[in-house]
Amino acid sequence: MFEELISKARALGASDVHLEAETPIVARIRGELQIVGGTLSAERLAQASQALLGAEGWALFGTRGSADMSVAIGGTRCRASFFQTVRGIAIAIRLLAPSVKDLRACNLHPDFRRLIEANSGLVIISGPTGSGKSTTLAALIEEINGSRARHLVTLESPLEYLFSNRRSFIRQREIPTHAPSFEQGIIDALRENPDVLVISEMLTPEVMRLTLNAAETGHLVLATMHSASCAEALSRLCMSFPAEIQGSIRAQLADCIVGVSCQRLDFVAAHRLRVPRCELLLPTSGVRGSIRSGNFSQLSNMLQAGGEEGMWTFDRYQRWMEQVTDWVQPAASSTIAPAVSVGSAASAGEGLRELAHGAALTRGKTAPPRTPMARTPTMPPAASKSTLGTASTAASSPADEIIEIPAEEMDLAQLAELAKKVIEPGTK
Repeated sequence: MFEELISKARALGASDVHLEAETPIVARIRGELQIVGGTLSAERLAQASQALLGAEGWALFGTRGSADMSVAIGGTRCRASFFQTVRGIAIAIRLLAPSVKDLRACNLHPDFRRLIEANSGLVIISGPTGSGKSTTLAALIEEINGSRARHLVTLESPLEYLFSNRRSFIRQREIPTHAPSFEQGIIDALRENPDVLVISEMLTPEVMRLTLNAAETGHLVLATMHSASCAEALSRLCMSFPAEIQGSIRAQLADCIVGVSCQRLDFVAAHRLRVPRCELLLPTSGVRGSIRSGNFSQLSNMLQAGGEEGMWTFDRYQRWMEQVTDWVQPAASSTIAPAVSVGSAASAGEGLRELAHGAALTRGKTAPPRTPMARTPTMPPAASKSTLGTASTAASSPADEIIEIPAEEMDLAQLAELAKKVIEPGTK
């Protein structure tokens, strides 16, 4: 079940797939949630989850009510999060890029290379959930891997991208598979002679404290955290500690900070591509002083005035994006396809067609009787590939034949759209 689902989601250009018992299948396509299939029974979803998690993972899921894992499904590497809801089991699946890319391939500005030029210090990659932080972190690792001989130790939960040693030597550790916690993993890593330490996410004050200590002791540390801006990331890090030690934490952060980025994903309609829009803060003397004094509100003004030092605001980065014409397109296997409705997803295969029909019934729609459509003129290529009805039938039917499309697979809006294409053959 998962292999077919991930294959269809990849073909539709989805970044995430959401499953829940007795709920239609939903995918995030170009940042928007769309129904792409019908409901799955609680029994079937439980059986498939148990098969994917295995005995040990299923036992952990039963005890904790949630479980995370990374796995290759149908040739696509995914990050899956299993959790319990009022309806039963739910799964959020993130489809990862087929291979690790550098900054250019991730459509990031070359100024991001400044973040890995230092030999020690802290680099923070921030942004909201689903904004591509892990991909940017992997791109920075790959930049180091291809340019310098360094020993990298990564701590991830779960492992997402798998790296091959090029010029650097990369040791990837998964929490809790290879270490019981991030705290213990960081303590162990400092004894493993790393040049670069990668922490997939800073969540607790103890992890943040150990991360700052590692950055102060001669290591370059790359870490991610959730925030809406660079200033918020730094403020949140400091405010995570008790008030009596926040002053020393700010001083420690000001001394070791190498750079902070915050990113969001924007859809570039002209290229049918989602591209990160970023904010980049670099540690000038003014920035370090504001961090040390706790005046995080002043950082936005310094970002505005720091263009010559290589800083970027969201607005300035947007203007740069508008001038770019040579965006790197994703691999063919992950090319973003046009947005589709439930009916078009149903035509992708017999299984999903049945699921889509089930989803229509769950929304309270009754299936009208089958009725033949009127005789249609010769369709242009774009119309002949319409995903309404059975695609193979539309593609192979001669112009003088009647094309029958089951009415229960369409709603009134789809019928009106098809009628428009019949009247106006040039409509795409």
